[in-house]
Amino acid sequence: MQDFATRRTMMVDTQVRPNDVTKFPIIEAMLSVPREEFVPAARGEAAYVGENVEIAPGRVLLEPRNFAKMLDALDIQPTDLVLDIGCGLGYSAAVIARMAEAVVALEEDGLAAQAEATLAQAGADNAAVVAGDLAAGSAKHGPYDAIIIEGAVETVPDAILAQLKEGGRIAALFMENALGTVRIGHKIDGELSWRYAFNAAAPLLPGFAAAKGFVL
Repeated sequence: MQDFATRRTMMVDTQVRPNDVTKFPIIEAMLSVPREEFVPAARGEAAYVGENVEIAPGRVLLEPRNFAKMLDALDIQPTDLVLDIGCGLGYSAAVIARMAEAVVALEEDGLAAQAEATLAQAGADNAAVVAGDLAAGSAKHGPYDAIIIEGAVETVPDAILAQLKEGGRIAALFMENALGTVRIGHKIDGELSWRYAFNAAAPLLPGFAAAKGFVL
């Protein structure tokens, strides 16, 4: 039996805090949620490593440092309704559920059922899993105070940006070739203003590739 509680503390002390993530709600949530339960059973040993963990073909659980820094930049409040796009097996939603009023966890059909079961087991009563197209968001539950995308994008569809409340925030990891940057978008007067947050990398999520122009 692995001592996952000790590993969880080490993850926070060696990967999260040293990267200037010190907000108590983030630290408390990441210390509390059993990350090993949100990866495939065979990958439990890898749950606390400082890198992305594959949970399905082309899909990863973001490394702890980058996920924590995205949460820090989003500044989630206890009254917030959050849309978690590409929640995988539900880890990110379980963490956010401890920080926000409620979280809508969007995932494709295959993974959504697993996420729902794992979140129920974890007692995340204020997290609702929705199965559907990631690039479409989940308009019927919005608009949202904050949106986080759990994987890389080349572009963020207008349909998702439209689901952000005025004054809301969105975190996305933009990949350009092999270079990735996390940016935080703020919706002000109906317009999105993006700013650089930090460098990171992850596989491109389905539906978030930029349209390729025709070249003659």
